[in-house]
Amino acid sequence: MTQVTPASTPKPRRPRPQVMRLTDTAAQRITELTQRADSEIVGLRVGVKNGGCAGQSYTVEYAHEIRPTDEVVEDKGVKILVDPKAVLFLLGTEMDYRADKMQAQFVFNNPNQISACGCGESVELRPAKIDG
Repeated sequence: MTQVTPASTPKPRRPRPQVMRLTDTAAQRITELTQRADSEIVGLRVGVKNGGCAGQSYTVEYAHEIRPTDEVVEDKGVKILVDPKAVLFLLGTEMDYRADKMQAQFVFNNPNQISACGCGESVELRPAKIDG
């Protein structure tokens, strides 16, 4: 006699945390930039690159298409496309936009940031700790 074992039911997946979130000011600025662009823009691509006096820096550029490997974040009506190599460094980050008399720029409030250089252009990041 053959014994039949019940099919194992797959474990439900935990919902993935949103990599980044935007302030209202950042979302408004991204909307303005995409509307003013010379060509069609699907959002902004955000990443991290090596370099600078503290070791790393944030990158922000126009995204003309969504790549299969992009982590797509939709928040407040705009899209942020996160480079897959940057996801662990940006997990939990709030992207803001600040403008004053001297400069206007996107600012990253990142819990994974260990330090920054004096000029503010370069940061030191550690990968986010993920509870399993």
